[in-house]
Amino acid sequence: MLARMSQVGVVYLLGAGPGDPELITVRARRRLAEADVVLYDALVHPSLLDLCRPDATLEFVGKRAGEPSARQSRINARLVEAARAGAKVARLKGGDPYLFGRGSEEAEHLANEGIPFEVVPGVPSPVAATAYAGISLTHRTLSSSVAYVTATESEEKTATSHDWAKLATATQTLVIFMGMRRLEALLELLVTHGRPPETPAAVIHWASTPRQRVVVGTLADLAEKARAADLGLPSLILVGDVVRLREKLRWYDSRPLFGRRVLVTRAAHQAGSLARCLSEAGAEPLVAPTSVHAPPEDRGPLLAAARSLSSWDWILFTSVNTVDAVFEAVDETGGDARRFGAARVCAIGEKTASALRARGVRPDLVPADGHAEGVLAALSPLLSPESRVLLPRAAEAREVIPDGLRAAGHRCDVVEAYRVIPVEDAAPIRVALAQADAVTLASGAMVDALVAHGGRDALAEKILASIGPVTSARLRRHGLEPTVEAPMPTIEALVEALAAHYESLSR
Repeated sequence: MLARMSQVGVVYLLGAGPGDPELITVRARRRLAEADVVLYDALVHPSLLDLCRPDATLEFVGKRAGEPSARQSRINARLVEAARAGAKVARLKGGDPYLFGRGSEEAEHLANEGIPFEVVPGVPSPVAATAYAGISLTHRTLSSSVAYVTATESEEKTATSHDWAKLATATQTLVIFMGMRRLEALLELLVTHGRPPETPAAVIHWASTPRQRVVVGTLADLAEKARAADLGLPSLILVGDVVRLREKLRWYDSRPLFGRRVLVTRAAHQAGSLARCLSEAGAEPLVAPTSVHAPPEDRGPLLAAARSLSSWDWILFTSVNTVDAVFEAVDETGGDARRFGAARVCAIGEKTASALRARGVRPDLVPADGHAEGVLAALSPLLSPESRVLLPRAAEAREVIPDGLRAAGHRCDVVEAYRVIPVEDAAPIRVALAQADAVTLASGAMVDALVAHGGRDALAEKILASIGPVTSARLRRHGLEPTVEAPMPTIEALVEALAAHYESLSR
């Protein structure tokens, strides 16, 4: 088998999980990152494609009911073609490849053609959908049997293979796939064949994503309720007494920011941490950076500072970006953490402190107040007369710390560690801003960029979450008032303040 794989290539049939991109398995992530060619479906979360190699060929082959889509025969042929060319091919499918996903048909075709393949199971959609909806498929006192049924069968069939007279009451829990187009008729079939009309039932739409919506009713009224809620595809239909568990087990769609679309404008390499915090609170992050980070136009001063870090009494790191920039310069000049010598280190914020510890440097000071004024107040008592302080930072920044140190008789050497450059293409920002319910603002530069790219009026219609007084002041310069302001200049405090605002609206 190994010899054949080296000559022919291989196809990985990967389950992407049901919607939440973090539900993909470790093995599927690894295989996806190895692939030369990736064929992916419509229900695959877009962020999973970020796991692919930059040079991988990505091909959309998704199917949507009622819309033009790639025929299964063409997908099969493409899998074989790419593998015979020697490629590692990832076939990325929503949910599990074999559970109503036609993965077994693809595997059969590969076997017939002599193509090596591997199947990586995924979290099946009914398992995740019910868990995220606060419903258990089985329960010791409510259900000890489950049946999965698809309402859409093969086009080659001339008649249904389902025996609804048996299926209606065969199991205590019934999960119906792809049944929204026939919802009313399906529920009537169940009642006709023995299920009581008062049997609990639910529709779960866009399961395990911030777009998730759950409608609960009975066989008698669920179709009407789902129609009133305008639920469509993709959805699962669940029938059985386990639906009653939602009243107690609901956890996902009760989060404080659930369903809110929140704009994240931080630079791409920083956006992930804020996006994760928002996701944990239930929001759907819309990432559209207003800037990118670049090295200084003249790296000479930074490289010179990196060669002689021990000549300063204190080195003040304002962000993870400055930690990265300084250590890149240290490495480039042939050094390591020993360059710090007896110099003491101040880190603004716990993330900056963690970045330093990861590189073997334990900060001597992490001020409780991360604002410039708070940093000065915490640092000043620790300085000797006429101390020398190195401040690597962005090209444009406030002068509160340098001015304060110099006014107290100390020497403060400011070194440009990186530049913040506005993005050239503003279209993604305008699109995301139009879709967003709320906007997170982590700096005055972001405020200026959003006003320039999206317009003041567009911002005025949104919930504006400011990371602190300086950013809020910049908003006011544009005639805008922050809806919420974080008590501390951290992304965690920013998300908590935004969540508290929405919670107050629901009281």
